[in-house]
Amino acid sequence: MCTGILKGCCSDLKKGQRQQQQEQQQQNNTVVGRSEPTQPWPKRGGLDLEGGGEELGSMDSALVHMTGDSVFQLINASLSFQWAERFCRTQFSLLTVKQMAEDEEGALLLLKRSQLREPVWVTDPNKPRGGESVPVFTQYEVLPTLSFSLESKEGHARLDTLFPPLQAVTVCARVQWDHRHDQVSTIFSYAAPVFINEFQLRGRADGADRKVLLALIVQGHHCPYKAYFPNDGDWHQVCVSWRNSDGLWAIHVDGQIRDTGSRVDTTTRDIHGAGIFIVGQDQDSFGGDFTEPFVGNVTDLNVWNATLGEAQIHTLKACRPLENLDAVFSWSSRNLTLHEDAKEVQANIYCPGLHSQKQKEECEVLEGWSSHNTTQYSRQPCSQALPFVCRTSKKRYLAMKELKGGQSYRPSPFMSHLMQVTGDSQVMEEPQAAMSWDQASQLLNISQHALSETQEPLEAADVLSLVQILSRAAEVPSVAVNESGATAELLSQQFITVADSIISSDNAHMWTVVKEVASGPMSVVRSIDRMVSNLNPLLIADRDSVQIQSSNIKLQVQQKSLGQTSETSNFCGPNLDNSTGLDCISLSSQQMEELQSNGFRKVTLLNTWYGSLHEILNTDEKIITFPDVSDGTQRSLGTMLGSSVISSTVLGDGQPISMPVRFQLQHKEQNPTGLVYQPICAFWDFNLMPEDGGSWSSYGCEVLSTREDSTTCSCNHTTNFAILLQIYEVERNPEDEKALQMLTFTGCGVSLCGLILTLILFTAVGVPKSDRTTVHKNLIVALAMGQLLLMFSDWASANHEACMLVTALLHLFFMASFSWMLVEGLLLWSKVVSVNISEERRMRFYYALGWGLPIAIVTVTLMVSLNKYKAETHCWLNIESNVIWAFVGPVLFVLAVNTVVLCRVVMVTVSSARRRAKMLSPSCASKPHTFDLTWAATRPVLILLPVLGLTWLCGVLVHTSPAVAYLFIILNAFQGLYIFLVYAVYNSEVRSAIRRIQEKRKALSFTNCSQPISFLPSQRTPVSFWAQSLPSPSSLESSEASYPNTSTTSSSLVFKNESFRKDSFVSFSIRPSSGNQVVELTAFKPSGC
Repeated sequence: MCTGILKGCCSDLKKGQRQQQQEQQQQNNTVVGRSEPTQPWPKRGGLDLEGGGEELGSMDSALVHMTGDSVFQLINASLSFQWAERFCRTQFSLLTVKQMAEDEEGALLLLKRSQLREPVWVTDPNKPRGGESVPVFTQYEVLPTLSFSLESKEGHARLDTLFPPLQAVTVCARVQWDHRHDQVSTIFSYAAPVFINEFQLRGRADGADRKVLLALIVQGHHCPYKAYFPNDGDWHQVCVSWRNSDGLWAIHVDGQIRDTGSRVDTTTRDIHGAGIFIVGQDQDSFGGDFTEPFVGNVTDLNVWNATLGEAQIHTLKACRPLENLDAVFSWSSRNLTLHEDAKEVQANIYCPGLHSQKQKEECEVLEGWSSHNTTQYSRQPCSQALPFVCRTSKKRYLAMKELKGGQSYRPSPFMSHLMQVTGDSQVMEEPQAAMSWDQASQLLNISQHALSETQEPLEAADVLSLVQILSRAAEVPSVAVNESGATAELLSQQFITVADSIISSDNAHMWTVVKEVASGPMSVVRSIDRMVSNLNPLLIADRDSVQIQSSNIKLQVQQKSLGQTSETSNFCGPNLDNSTGLDCISLSSQQMEELQSNGFRKVTLLNTWYGSLHEILNTDEKIITFPDVSDGTQRSLGTMLGSSVISSTVLGDGQPISMPVRFQLQHKEQNPTGLVYQPICAFWDFNLMPEDGGSWSSYGCEVLSTREDSTTCSCNHTTNFAILLQIYEVERNPEDEKALQMLTFTGCGVSLCGLILTLILFTAVGVPKSDRTTVHKNLIVALAMGQLLLMFSDWASANHEACMLVTALLHLFFMASFSWMLVEGLLLWSKVVSVNISEERRMRFYYALGWGLPIAIVTVTLMVSLNKYKAETHCWLNIESNVIWAFVGPVLFVLAVNTVVLCRVVMVTVSSARRRAKMLSPSCASKPHTFDLTWAATRPVLILLPVLGLTWLCGVLVHTSPAVAYLFIILNAFQGLYIFLVYAVYNSEVRSAIRRIQEKRKALSFTNCSQPISFLPSQRTPVSFWAQSLPSPSSLESSEASYPNTSTTSSSLVFKNESFRKDSFVSFSIRPSSGNQVVELTAFKPSGC
């Protein structure tokens, strides 16, 4: 037997020469012609090519359009949209995309050349791809429900509908039986005026088997109690039908037929019309005498005057409406009369088809050119069969032809064995929606046989063919007639065996060639996922768990009933090489309870472990590289797959749902030879780069804990997981690292002391208040708090909550430090460039910029990325995510602005110094003039560097050399000390304030030692004018005459001046000279005057 995938290889052996001639005719530029496809299909009627050439009579001809980068292939066989997408994927290509210029051009050209009048499928780029899992709540619908309590014996509801005579009838309802009730009950009864027991459904609880047995009464004939549903308190759909033509009746429960029969003993008649339909009671008389009350809940009851088939009943079970069939009574009409004991409540009903029903079941098609010469698109039902165009890259297409062409001239040993088994029979001659079980089983059986007979290693073309075989065999139908769980397990075992052979580590070197076509070994994983999803209903039809294992793959399908106590579900890979740990994935008991609270009854877990993929994928260049961020201690070398791959799929009542999972995987131990491995929790996203088969992503995953050889992760969805290892090369030795840490701690301590002393001096010595002083104080406070938190951040790293708080505060205060550095620059600019803003308005703006902006940045960052805010190992922002830009971005902006300000200040200072030098210095004095200009340029740089934050510019180069790291720490860790020296010790305002304090104390000390009574008289002593106490000129002269050799003396007068500030003194000194009498007055002007 030969499959369509293998048929191309078989036919290629007979036509190798013709293929070679056709390939030589193809050009690298745009080509329209025929070429051998990877999958043959029959010619459709009316297909003709323009330009003559060989007629398309062959079964393996295709219309191909090749451009510089892409190849478009018209698949002239009709499939639904879903199967068209899957077929293109089996050919390692994609459907053309709507409104993409290159795709439009290629598809329209093929339509024109083929004279095809039908539309072709296209993909809508705005529609999300591959979302098979749906949220938990989207598959439930709230319906109005009739509730009949155990205490009531009269509760019922009457359908206010006029019933015609019925040749056939079907009644469907959703029933929830009260497990406390164990008596015979009537779910509904229909009575006619001429005959009471026309149509009735009864039930009774079977306590031994915990079942509710059902029996139908038709025209007085009581059928046996054989049909049943579990007495578990859950909702169950019950449909009963009957027809007059052959007396056939049937009872369906939850979409499955449970009992059926026909009356052949008597002549049947139509069910009488004009009757009364009662829900919840038996009618012993027409519309009354209720004797068998129902206890429980009933909803979604509908009546049709026709017999529904199984497909229609399945449609109703999925909460989808029936098309082209009107109901005699519809539950949505709510045309009911309720007894006072019957209550109407709301019920949450499981509807597996609700999600697809709410989505538009229409897909995009390309019609061709409109009358206005524009591309015309429309929508068609997705189930409609239409042709389509597959697009792939030119590189991939040519690589695939080269691999297939090599098999034409020299088949591999595997292909030779395969052709010996296949013979001439063929299946899959064309693109088709699904394979039958027989076809899939034969296809896998011959592949498995050829693999076992082949002793030589597989070639690249063999791997490619097997990947296609698995892709097609995975599309077996999930429901099959006369197929058992044992058959499904055998088919799964064959599938896993073939898959294991091609992802074996022995074939790792082959995947380097195949990856150019088949998108790597994850395409095999995708086929396994698809196969398990299709076969799981049969695999667990008669058991709760099935496990299939091969050398590199372990598969487990497990079904659990969600009872009162839901346990944690855990799946582990095999124990290889007696390792101490296992690769495990689990679903917590809390999540199981959440499923139960949302109405789910059973959960199915599809788990798979792949042990050899890391050896294959590490030779692949498709491992993603995360942002190369280095703090100077290590340099990123790339990313590798460091663990096995483990996958999990969760089905709630058969519906795929996405749930958070937790997994632990073993990986390579830390290497002590200078390399550091940082584990990253990741998953394979097939939709990330669809044309390349997907890529790794870490979105929604986080590291919970890590050890030397394993990492535990949590992800908020289910898919295929692994541990990626980010490889770093250590750039600084441990001695340098320890020295830098000690220097940082010492510098922060010294800096903190300097900042505190500066703040004390600014506050205590009475420095005159000004906007500049206020800005200095705020900068000092922000820096001091940041330095203090930085010193104690290591102690907080052990506690996650404390570390998060310290990280946020560090972010806030360092951000505030740079904001106040920006304010320093703006204030300096306002001094250099005249700005007409009042000081009060300016300070309000400065406070908003200095404190308001940092608070806003930190708050927004925490709200947007709380889970990725903190680094994993220390209390600072996460440098591996975009969170770090919430600090780096504003800092770079501040440094850029302050650099411009500093340049402007230097220019103004140099210009002033040049003008002053020209006025004061002789024209020949060039050396002093040059020195003055140099000092004028250097002095503001040295003064302004610490407050403008420009020393942080060297942080950009900190990773280049340890010397730069030392320089960066010295300049910034000792920033507080630098501010203390420049803005406190050598600040003229601070020194003047200190000198005033010293002189004030000296004056007070002198006053206490003199006789202050004459100068500070009491109220009883007359105040004399101070000049009266001065010696007269004659006395001065006599004094001079008497003491000619005596040194000049002086007298001091100290007055307490009430016109000045409190405790302000004015000192007048009288100093005689040899000439005229001189009086020298020295006064201290107090601050604030």
